[in-house]
Amino acid sequence: MRTLYQSALALVILVLAACDSNNGAIFTTVEPPKTFNIQVVHASPDAPPVNVLVDGNAVLTDVDYNAGSAQLTLDEGTYSIEVEGILPGGNATVIGPVSLDFAGDTTYTVAAVGSVAAIEPVVFSQARGTPTAGSARLSVLHAAAAAPEVDVYVTAPGADLAGSAAVGSFEFKGTLGPAEVTAGDYQIRVTPAGDPATVVFDSGTIALADGDDLFVAAVPSTNAGPSPISLVVLTGAGSAEILTASTPASLRVFHTSPDAPAVDVVVNDAFAAPLVPGLSFPNFAGYVNVPADTYNVKVTAAGNPGVIVIDADLTLEASQAYDVLAVDTLAAIEPLVLNDDPRPVSTYAKVRIVHSSPTAQDVDIYVTAPGTDINTVDPTLAVVPFKASTGYIPLPEGSYDVTVVPAGTKTAAIGPATFDFFNGDVLTVVARDAVGGGAPLNVIVAGDQIFPDET
Repeated sequence: MRTLYQSALALVILVLAACDSNNGAIFTTVEPPKTFNIQVVHASPDAPPVNVLVDGNAVLTDVDYNAGSAQLTLDEGTYSIEVEGILPGGNATVIGPVSLDFAGDTTYTVAAVGSVAAIEPVVFSQARGTPTAGSARLSVLHAAAAAPEVDVYVTAPGADLAGSAAVGSFEFKGTLGPAEVTAGDYQIRVTPAGDPATVVFDSGTIALADGDDLFVAAVPSTNAGPSPISLVVLTGAGSAEILTASTPASLRVFHTSPDAPAVDVVVNDAFAAPLVPGLSFPNFAGYVNVPADTYNVKVTAAGNPGVIVIDADLTLEASQAYDVLAVDTLAAIEPLVLNDDPRPVSTYAKVRIVHSSPTAQDVDIYVTAPGTDINTVDPTLAVVPFKASTGYIPLPEGSYDVTVVPAGTKTAAIGPATFDFFNGDVLTVVARDAVGGGAPLNVIVAGDQIFPDET
């Protein structure tokens, strides 16, 4: 007599036999789809921040110039890729949509290169994997349209390039690698092809760690200093910028204290040679490039170093531009330090308004079409306090009325002043008192562009 166990076993055997006779239609093994990685680098120097869309969905947002994304992982296949610029009047497609095939077990880097007028994608692919133990892996893209063919050297720090072999030579949109190097300290230098004596980029000493798998894009520099390029390094988790070792900081000074005399700006007690001599209200001095460092800055009466009205320490970082405004009345004078963003964008103007009028106190700011009655609209920026900065406001090219009123009123303290703003403008507008203080209030307008060859 069969047991219950024997009967169940016989039933299973019959079912398996039936499945086998039917080519395994019931019990099939489904292989998971292969995946790929994708990362994006923004290398278009005059383009606005961008969004990246995959099949119409934004997967990366607000990627700015000189930045790269973290890697995304997707199933292999064909995707529609689109890059849209973020504009004040609404986003606009700048690349694509383009249909691309992506294979599994591969890492793809998509770089937006060239100026806005000639922007295009460069796609680089490499097999997914990890570097050999004890090594770092590098891939390099030439993403600087205006730069000629160059040689790239990755050497021990301080090595003589005349006796060193270049990793390779390449032109715009060309790539090198991937290549592995032993983990350790290195120096990356870039020269015109065949001219090792002329170094146009020098990273100084950098550490490449065991297991680093890096994508490096040489992009046009928008910093002060002599180098035409900087390097954007994608790590898989994000990006970092490597500057040439000599990249300075940039400093600009505004005199906005209405009852203060002309002043000298003295760095590290060099009273005999002021960094900015004889600056009077309501003027400003153009950008001065200085080595990145911490400085003691004193503001004295012009030609009279015994009268010090401001004494402050400032830490200035390489590639960063700064404004230092002497603000408030002489009895309460102090420095106001602002970080500037001088990179021009070809698709709109960038305008910053700084409230430096001790008389005005809290204000509302209107930026409107010419002739607009401010009684019919809300303020563009409300309750802006003394010594505040609006940050850079993107504005489509055109004419605008700028009106400043005491907060909560419609009575103009400044303006309406009509300005013509053009695509690519980078401007700082400083609201200030009249000479000696009080009304009539007025503005200082300064262009913020810094060019890589400015010294």
